[in-house]
Amino acid sequence: MKNNRICELFNIEKPIIQAGMIWCSGWELASAVSNAGGLGLIGSGSMYPDVLRAHIQKCKQATGRPFGVNVPLLYPNIEEHIKIIIEEGVKIVFTSAGNPKTWTNHLKQHGITVVHVVSNVKFALKCQEAGVDAIVAEGFEAGGHNGREETTTMVLIPQIRKAVTLPLISAGGIGYGSQMAAAFALGAEAVQVGSRFVATPESSAHQNFKDAVIKTSEGDTVLTLKQLTPVRLIKNHFFNLVENAEKEGASKEELEQLLGRGRAKKGMFEGDLNEGELEIGQVSSAIKDIKPAAQIVDEIMEEFNITIKRLTAL
Repeated sequence: MKNNRICELFNIEKPIIQAGMIWCSGWELASAVSNAGGLGLIGSGSMYPDVLRAHIQKCKQATGRPFGVNVPLLYPNIEEHIKIIIEEGVKIVFTSAGNPKTWTNHLKQHGITVVHVVSNVKFALKCQEAGVDAIVAEGFEAGGHNGREETTTMVLIPQIRKAVTLPLISAGGIGYGSQMAAAFALGAEAVQVGSRFVATPESSAHQNFKDAVIKTSEGDTVLTLKQLTPVRLIKNHFFNLVENAEKEGASKEELEQLLGRGRAKKGMFEGDLNEGELEIGQVSSAIKDIKPAAQIVDEIMEEFNITIKRLTAL
């Protein structure tokens, strides 16, 4: 796309970023999206360091086009992840869930383009101060970890666009080209898409989870666990346990014990739809099929262009 700062920044053809989701975004998905002209991201938050290295190496073999790694800053082995990313020559890193100042300068010293994910204007300004190259502004419709403010994408994007001059990527509730056009109208220069790419053959999510995603209806996902790190989940037995605990005034420590370890892996990677944590966005209610990642990229761009032409004709 001509005159698009995000396309120029990443050297990609289409301003569509595939979110680096835990347990769903391995090398197969990332390389498929990159090969289709977008930017694929490996989700490192669910990977041990040696697993991340293997995924990066396989992604380099599968595509000659740019790809990146998403790094949640709360990850316990983050120093090892950063070291591996630098050693393997990854050129694009998306950071999230933490202060952008922590690693931005270090990464940029190694020639890495840095993008940070935010959910409010306060952290967008911190990103600009920290020297990141672009921002992902994620509305509360998004799946996975989310902002406590519950600011919707339609409200968040224009607020951040007015506050900073950095290239801006819109995320949260985006799975189709018409939504991408709306994001551009609000001031975004690209979109980050997560949930739609879960329902692909290339996604590393368990088939049970993929099937659950395409069966969701309106209201089937809820933002919860705000005392810990807010996360949007599909309603299931585990969600009911969390909801009941919160209603009974459970402490942060009690919620951490209930969450335990491995709930997300159990649900999204191993396919336990009852006891697992099933993270997905609101847009899942509009996803009705599983199709290749490249087809999704093409369909988003086609609908985006049709929408822009329709609006231009008004």
